[in-house]
Amino acid sequence: MTAPPPLDACAALFIDVDGTLLDIAPAPELVEVPAGLPALLQRLAVRHEGALALVSGRRLADLDRLLVPWHGAAAGLHGAERRRPDGSLAADMPSDEAEQAAQRALDRIREPLAEAARHWPGVRLEDKGRTLALHYRLAPAREDEARGLAERLLAAAGPALRLIAGKMVLEFQPRHHGKDRAIAAFMAEPPFRGRPPVFLGDDTTDEDGFAEVNRRGGLSVRVGPPAATAARYALPSPAAVRDWLMAGCRNGGSDAPFQPQVATGGQSG
Repeated sequence: MTAPPPLDACAALFIDVDGTLLDIAPAPELVEVPAGLPALLQRLAVRHEGALALVSGRRLADLDRLLVPWHGAAAGLHGAERRRPDGSLAADMPSDEAEQAAQRALDRIREPLAEAARHWPGVRLEDKGRTLALHYRLAPAREDEARGLAERLLAAAGPALRLIAGKMVLEFQPRHHGKDRAIAAFMAEPPFRGRPPVFLGDDTTDEDGFAEVNRRGGLSVRVGPPAATAARYALPSPAAVRDWLMAGCRNGGSDAPFQPQVATGGQSG
């Protein structure tokens, strides 16, 4: 695959975080945020008239903590949380029944995963409430055991969950959430509606997003070493992503603060 063309200011821009904007660290809380990245996101939001959203497996609260003072549109937990550019929170749940079934399934597998993490040095369970992620980056020799356990638990949990095998992590997610659905939800609303989508990601959790953007005739970019992917373009590293985004900012646009219309009335659907 080749590098993507220059970033068009007319695009709706969607960006994964870990492994895409930020280099992956041994543990999620150990990532380092390059100086100037929050300001770069603000400049991109200005250039794209607010049509910029982060699409991440992290919680929205974690994204805000990492990228302070940036506080923009984002989907967290692979789409289970979604915030619009005006700060309002979207309620994208398919149904209470589906959400409850997923939570019951997560509750059934939470303790077996925690037990495994306690007995496998270097393996860690990241409990994000609405998803569960078993990290083995610090214990790569446990990969086969971890995968075997995860597959058995998935079979026992029933159809409400799916298992995504990422970079040294196995994550259980509600089947009715995904980055593709988060992108589609943003694309149905202003200021994203009517713009060609661009999505940058680095892992198997991003493949649904690539497929959604491809379906819409947009630009999909995989970050990292060559691998089988639905993405049509590639960049070698998060540093290359940041350089590409900065080049886009230099190709016109204002540095004036982006001022979305602030919603009133709290959460909205």
